[in-house]
Amino acid sequence: MNDSLLEALRGREVIIDAASPYVILGTLVKFDDTHLLLDDADVHDLRDTTTTRENYIVDSRRFGIRVNRERTVVRVAEIVCISALEDVVL
Repeated sequence: MNDSLLEALRGREVIIDAASPYVILGTLVKFDDTHLLLDDADVHDLRDTTTTRENYIVDSRRFGIRVNRERTVVRVAEIVCISALEDVVL
């Protein structure tokens, strides 16, 4: 991943679309070549719900992140895309 692009997201609430059926939201704290560290995170398994990925993300933008982890580490290899939560179009 491009360090300058990630640097622009540091300290912001982000959404990570994973290659697996997970969507991960939280505040990007730090990163390196292989991992991202998120605080106040929501690690959501889409297999446990009837909602779509897009609807879950929009609800998180509207109502806030449903924190279920104080801190979590995400492998860069699992990431399909990352964006700022505030960039979600309502």
